This record gives sequence, structure tokens and C-alpha cells, in this order.
Amino acid sequence: MRVAYLGPEGTFTHQAARWWTDRADAGADVVPCADVPAVHDAVASGQAAVGVVAIESSVEGYVVPSVDALLASADVVAVDEVVLDITFDAFVRPGHGELVEATAHPHGLAQCARFVAARGLTPVPAASNAAACRDVRDHQVALGPPLCGELYGLDTLAESVADFAGARTRFLVLDRRDRARDRLGAGHDGATWRTMLAVTPTITGPGVLARVTDAFAVRGVNMSSLVTRPLKAREGQYVFVVTLDAAPWEPAVRDLFGDLLAAGDALKVLGAYPAAPGEGGLDGALADEAPTGSVRAGDPDEVVDQGLLW
Repeated sequence: MRVAYLGPEGTFTHQAARWWTDRADAGADVVPCADVPAVHDAVASGQAAVGVVAIESSVEGYVVPSVDALLASADVVAVDEVVLDITFDAFVRPGHGELVEATAHPHGLAQCARFVAARGLTPVPAASNAAACRDVRDHQVALGPPLCGELYGLDTLAESVADFAGARTRFLVLDRRDRARDRLGAGHDGATWRTMLAVTPTITGPGVLARVTDAFAVRGVNMSSLVTRPLKAREGQYVFVVTLDAAPWEPAVRDLFGDLLAAGDALKVLGAYPAAPGEGGLDGALADEAPTGSVRAGDPDEVVDQGLLW
């Protein structure tokens, strides 16, 4: 079996692909691709049996190219999930010169922003964290997975340089849509399921989002997340990308989909997969986890007025 992933060797996606193949097919051949669309193309064409792409960082949120590729693909759907703990080290070339730039994938630069700023480095985006390490120049610091140092013959400047300890990234395993139901029906007894759904309202106006979310509440189906992506061909209209904590074939979800279809919405399941252990829905944030400057009931009036711009 061939497994396509966002390369080059040493990316976090490479790690996720190796983890999945160790569990599903230890003899699989993992093959790097230049970008996310190339992973989708490899799966759609049959050049790869499955593909692996990053979908969400706990620090930077959804990986937009991966979301957009799923929205655009008629033939590819997510069928499994891998969640990895993410650790960044800082690497330099042996005998490097004056270090003035930091290079990594844009998400990697964002996750290591304090380290970059503290050293006065100029951020330089790369196609992937591993590509940054592979191609690092004498005046650059490359930020990437710990295995990149040995893989690309680099010296370690500093370890664990990410701003947030305990960061995690979710990856999706992709298969052809015409094979998905057979794969999903095998070996997942007792699993807790998650479904990623695209909802495109064809009738818009005040209350359209409230109508969609109310349909979930009425059927008792929990949302894990909701993000929007613009319709490429029409300005000012959006697709709602909803992740829900259930499988698409469960009765409540089938009824929910029927309600949305009856309301005129266009639907597309982007993925259905067993949720990784410990991955829950929107169960609320602790007080100290809310964004800085958030206000709560009981705060002094002047604090509320300032926070809410009243």
C-alpha cells in the first residue's frame, strides 16, 4: 500500500503517516508530495491508497489549504484521524554565519513567535517545517520536528522552542469516496465517531446561522467546531464547515441532514472517522483559558463596558 503525505521527509505529517501505517499496515510505502493538492490528486487518481494531511493545530486553528482541498474534491474524503503532540527544535547548519532569519511553515513560525522575536530574527515562510530544515541557509535558523536534525545533518541550536507546551495537531487520513464506506465499516466497533460536514445555505439573510445551529440542537447532535470558508465564485457568501460528534449514519444525524436538506441547504460530508481518545466537543473553557480581556457576568460595569465596547 502507498501512503501519500505532505513532504519532504521529516514533516509532522510524515510522522503522522508513519504512525498510521504502523497501526494499519506496517509494510506500507510512505511517499512524500509537494503540497496538499498533490496528496489529494494521488489519492483521487489511485497512485496512493490513502493520503495524510494536517487539518487543525491547537495553536493556529484549521489548516486552510487542507479544508479547501476537501471542499473542492469530489472524489476524496477523510476516513481516519491521527493526533500528535507537537514539539519544535531550532536547527542551524554546521559552521553557520550570523543568524538573521528564522524559517518554517507559517504555522510553525506562529507557534515559535516568542523564540523568533527574542532573537531578533526575521520570519521567512517555507512550504513545510521539514523543507525549511532541508533547505536552511547559513544565515537562518530552521524550526522543525526534532528528527530533522539527524535527518538533514543539522546542529541543534535550542530544544522545545514553541510558545505553548502541549500543542497538538490533528491529521486526517484520506481515501477515495467510493471506497470510504467499506473502510469505515471495518474494525471500529465501539468507536466514538466524528463527522466533518460542509453546509452551504442557498437561502441567506438574517438568522441563517442560527437556523443551522438550531437544527443541531433540536436533534441533540453536538458540534465540536464551526468555521466558515468563502464560496470562491461568489463574494460575500460562505460555506459552514461543521464538525459534529457522531457518525453520519446514526439516526439523529440522518434526521438532522434531512432537516437541513429540506430547508434548502446543500450538504457534503467531508469526512467521517473514529475520534482520537480524549478528543471532546465544545464543553466550555476554564476561566483562565478565555482570550485576554474577556468579560464575565459579575465583572465591574466599567470592565464590561470596555470589553464589550458599550
